[in-house]
Amino acid sequence: MADVPYQVTDRRPIGARHWRISQQTARWMARRGLSPNGISVAGMMCGLLAGGALAATAHAPGWARAAWLAGAAFMQLRLLANMFDGMVAIERGKASAVGELFNEVPDRVSDTAVLVGAGYAVGGDIVLGYAAACVAMFTAYVRTTGKAAGAPHIFCGPMAKQQRMALMTVLAVYLALAPQAWQPAWGLMAVGLWVVIVGGLLTAARRLARIAAYLRKQPI
Repeated sequence: MADVPYQVTDRRPIGARHWRISQQTARWMARRGLSPNGISVAGMMCGLLAGGALAATAHAPGWARAAWLAGAAFMQLRLLANMFDGMVAIERGKASAVGELFNEVPDRVSDTAVLVGAGYAVGGDIVLGYAAACVAMFTAYVRTTGKAAGAPHIFCGPMAKQQRMALMTVLAVYLALAPQAWQPAWGLMAVGLWVVIVGGLLTAARRLARIAAYLRKQPI
């Protein structure tokens, strides 16, 4: 499919995008012909591996600490891929006509894998994992529906993608490194999923309010 000129529109605000090392890495990737869509797919694979690693903590107790760390690492790699796909597209000066699909669909798969995996993890709750995945998908649905209605993308939190992954990463690292005596008897990962659910519903409400306010100001 033919490439079309890449235009910078309302992109998710990521502070690390402005770091010199991030920009140099994006140029290096672009010079070697890496595809932005391929980077998006790689990010999705990291999300799937993260979810699998989290779930593995309950099924391979002897490897639980390594699995927690692997889950944390794959979550961060997923976020890096989410950042670099757009940066590489800009460096190459073009984007695929299906680039928006590669921006959105892999993210939904990754969120679902991580949160469902957290539900199956040690200290998680399966029902909460699926509920958190549904809420995460709903926040994205609100944002993309607002965009389709004519508003800009609204990325506000308090539980947007970065915050969800930050919370899951911190919990995974803590459960990997903290002595057993410091780990509560109640499910710490289940508590994290509750935070994702409640914060996600608040995020969806804030986004809906901002989208509605924007659309009301536009001429009919």
